[in-house]
Amino acid sequence: MKKDSPYDINIARLADKTHHFAFDLDRSFFEQFDQELIPDGNVHADVTLTKTERLITVDFDLQGTVRQTCDRSLDEYDQEIDAQEQLLVRFGDQNQELDDNVLQITPDTQNLPLAQHLFDYIGLALPMKKLHPRFQNEPDENPDADAKLIFTTRQEGDDNSDDDDTDPRWNALKNLN
Repeated sequence: MKKDSPYDINIARLADKTHHFAFDLDRSFFEQFDQELIPDGNVHADVTLTKTERLITVDFDLQGTVRQTCDRSLDEYDQEIDAQEQLLVRFGDQNQELDDNVLQITPDTQNLPLAQHLFDYIGLALPMKKLHPRFQNEPDENPDADAKLIFTTRQEGDDNSDDDDTDPRWNALKNLN
């Protein structure tokens, strides 16, 4: 990632209040990252940054589409993105990521880079199974996918033919009750 990115917010110049930013993320944005997950897209990001003396809250609202490859047919299609995320930034002794959505920065930090967070939140909004829209309403072709596991417990006094197949060394454990 290059310095002075258009996705950096200069927090040193911001007053302690709520600020609104808008970013249009297209192919040039996704090409900044060395990845194959999202080759192209058209996503609009509304970012609301609320700065206080001790904390910065960044709310992301992501709307648009990204280019994906279908897991079933390998055809490309546009996957809709609709995601809302929140990033908390607190001031502390050193710069570090405390949690997935919590950062700590030093009070003298000038810029808050958002590009990686924007990319990560878009990636999290993608479904695990990427299906072209023409396959979305079809049932799964795997007949075992709908099978349900049924667990039963053996009641005392049940006559079960599985006892004949049991290793005799385990029979001694039945008497421990």
